[in-house]
Amino acid sequence: MDEDQWVREYGLRPVGAALDEVRSKLTEQIRLERRAQGDGDTLLMKLCCVQLFNAGGQDDVLLIWQAKTASFDADCSIDIQLLCGGGLDATKAYLSSRPLPEAEAALSRLLHCERSGDFEDFSVERYADYYDDHYAQ
Repeated sequence: MDEDQWVREYGLRPVGAALDEVRSKLTEQIRLERRAQGDGDTLLMKLCCVQLFNAGGQDDVLLIWQAKTASFDADCSIDIQLLCGGGLDATKAYLSSRPLPEAEAALSRLLHCERSGDFEDFSVERYADYYDDHYAQ
């Protein structure tokens, strides 16, 4: 299933069991992309991350991070801001509370990007609106 089919099937704001489907699809694509760059569909991965961003759950932050770091192409495709569906400060607090190497790596990158200005004027609502427009085309 490509990203056009996926967004028609689940929309940009899936809920309930549909969110579990998104997580499952993203996990599958991460596995494929880590096996060999290009085996996973990074556009579909990004769409799944947008859907999880829109859900705003902190429990999805590390899954989005795993997707972002699955390959060079995935890293370029999946915006760091997609980790922050629950808000920038809440995401930093969540990552700070997780004693995992991947949480430390995600927080380090997030802080670096924040210092670099990547979160200037960031808001969850504005970012969600941007992706609404992007996928409406």
